[in-house]
Amino acid sequence: MKFETLAIHTGRHIDPLTKAVAQPIHLSSTFQRDADGEYSSGFSYSRDDNPNRKALEHCLATLEGGKEGLAFASGLAVASAVLQGLEPGDHAIFPDDVYWALRKVIGDVFKHAGLLVDYVDMTDLDAVRAAIRPATRLVWVESPSNPLLKITDLAAVAQIARDAKAISLCDGTFASPVLQRPLAHGIDLVMHSTTKYIGGHSDVVGGILVTKNDNYLFERVRKSQKYGGAVPSPFDCWLALRGVDTLAYRVRAHSEHARMLADYLSSHDMVERVYYPGLPSHPGHAAASRQMCGGFGGMMSILVKGGKEEAVKVAANVRIFIRATSLGGTHSLIEHRASVEGPASKTPQNLLRLSIGLEHPQDLMDDLDAALRS
Repeated sequence: MKFETLAIHTGRHIDPLTKAVAQPIHLSSTFQRDADGEYSSGFSYSRDDNPNRKALEHCLATLEGGKEGLAFASGLAVASAVLQGLEPGDHAIFPDDVYWALRKVIGDVFKHAGLLVDYVDMTDLDAVRAAIRPATRLVWVESPSNPLLKITDLAAVAQIARDAKAISLCDGTFASPVLQRPLAHGIDLVMHSTTKYIGGHSDVVGGILVTKNDNYLFERVRKSQKYGGAVPSPFDCWLALRGVDTLAYRVRAHSEHARMLADYLSSHDMVERVYYPGLPSHPGHAAASRQMCGGFGGMMSILVKGGKEEAVKVAANVRIFIRATSLGGTHSLIEHRASVEGPASKTPQNLLRLSIGLEHPQDLMDDLDAALRS
């Protein structure tokens, strides 16, 4: 079956009792044992498993072409569980522009865990190879990256990790499985913040990890999910799965609108630079064209001519774009990224990150033009 059909039907069923087409929400925290003490339903306690969570995990694993998925309460909960699966002395490689909050998890939450970490430019394959050590166990990729929209050659990095007997993981949140399936390029694990495009309506927080094959790290993450307790609620799983129904159509529209705005902003006299992999001028355009299918996503960043003050003024003067963190929802969002990330941010002070929504693109162009000229 094609992606759109799988997105709508995988993990769903007609309720046998009521014949309801929409999936019921199983809010029960516990499930009855059989007379012999067994659980023939497959469910015993909702932290261990839940029908809504199982449906979401099965659906997203199928869409990614993976064997199995594990859902968590947030994308950072996924990252934390992965890091918990490493041992003191293990070495991990991360992108130099990795999501800023993940840097906080690595440097603050796991500060005393004894992990060895290097941050490298993942677009430089020689730099990735040079960072490999005998103790390297994890190579973490983010493509497209946040907020500079860097593109990593997934197949090449997967091979580097494989040669080092390390596990490769790609955060594919910006692309979603509609546009990019890292497992098909040799990556071992793929994660998403389901808060973003998968949920799609800015009303639920969650995360997912999908594995291509059996591996020790995924099994350790499974234990973290079961005993660590950072699981999504049944309602959160229901909301995320509802979002998957329209995922393919939303993401394609986001991508189409973003490409139009990227073209427009590239020639705007108040814009210094546009970071968008769909532009032929983007350094990662060739790699993105190889490994992304059907579009280049709805995310972009722009450098406003001037500095922080000019960028903040642009964000202050929009009327349709909403000044808010996050991405992937129906509304277009804008934010001054460096001020979100704090004093240690490496993001340019004149950078604005844009999540292009489903409004008419001409209205979005007019809104940005007026804000830039103000």
